[in-house]
Amino acid sequence: MSSAPGTGDIGSETAEAPAQDAGTSPSAGWAVGGVVAVLVLGGLARYLEQTVPDATDGTAFGEIAAAIEYPVYAIVLGLLGNVVLTQLGLRDRLAAGFRTEFFIKTGLVLLGASINFAVIVSAAGPAIVQAVVLITVVFAFTWWLGGRLGLDDKLRALLASAVSICGVSAAIAAAGAVQARKEQLAYTASMVIIFALPSIFLLPAAVDALGLDQAVGGAWVGGNIDTTAAVTAAGAIVGEEALQIATIVKTTQNALLGVVAVALTAYFTLRVERSAVSARPKARELWERFPKFVLGFLAASIIATIYIGAVGSADARPYITIVNDLRTLFLILAFVSIGLEFRVAPLREAGWRPVGVFASATVVNLAVGLGLAVLLFSGFSAAT
Repeated sequence: MSSAPGTGDIGSETAEAPAQDAGTSPSAGWAVGGVVAVLVLGGLARYLEQTVPDATDGTAFGEIAAAIEYPVYAIVLGLLGNVVLTQLGLRDRLAAGFRTEFFIKTGLVLLGASINFAVIVSAAGPAIVQAVVLITVVFAFTWWLGGRLGLDDKLRALLASAVSICGVSAAIAAAGAVQARKEQLAYTASMVIIFALPSIFLLPAAVDALGLDQAVGGAWVGGNIDTTAAVTAAGAIVGEEALQIATIVKTTQNALLGVVAVALTAYFTLRVERSAVSARPKARELWERFPKFVLGFLAASIIATIYIGAVGSADARPYITIVNDLRTLFLILAFVSIGLEFRVAPLREAGWRPVGVFASATVVNLAVGLGLAVLLFSGFSAAT
């Protein structure tokens, strides 16, 4: 089911290159210039991420700087570049080089290599239960509230996936499944980052204030913060055992990303975009709509798990590190591109309702996640 040209749907064929009027297609030179702009800003984001924490160590800003993740630098620099290029009249000419889909999908496939299925199988029994219940409850609540407030179905899908599963990664998978607009993905990514950053500090403080043990605290952190890097940071603040449990819980949620993508693809194809007189779509159409990078994501996880099991974690570590560095590079370029492609008008049109939906869903996620963490992980001891 194709989108009309110019809609900029994620996952559609037209989304891979910015739509242009006949006769105004940007030259290859401008496209290369756009790629160069993304690379320069991405390199600057990587430099800031690596140098700012050391430069501010020991200062009042040091702890905050140490917790700021590369998506923040990348999106902020992308937005600043957006403003500058727009003022110079160059943004639309360079837009063909802002390859958000390519960068983000490549990064997510590489992300799979850091998810070890053996860890899930051996220690994630309670995590699987928590992930399934939490995703179901929070996704359903977000979808329901978004509908009550009149949000577009595609934006509802992105917000529900992001807040219930694994933040930006889940939003991207959902965007490919429902063919959401780039502006909707940018909006959701912004919400994830805005809510995730304070959670790095607030959730560990709440764990301490509530007197939760390491396992329960880690499960709560892993089930609620929407980005893996932020989960790692918050889990480390709580403690080593909490970090292990938080990582297992978040990894389990990440592994369910593909299941949700399949469900959304089927639902939007069979229900949302099907008129009363239209024929039932065939399995081939479901396959065409399914975001193929999710399969690469799962394959990378399986391959990495088998490889580590064959050669040992010590021998595999250098290669996995290279893959993770490449993943970070591609994700940085993707977030820069999102910032460069971002437009204010769609956010103004969206108004306060998406923010209210995301905030309300976050509160529900915190409450349900805490209850599940206490129920499933009290007295649990992480394997060393």
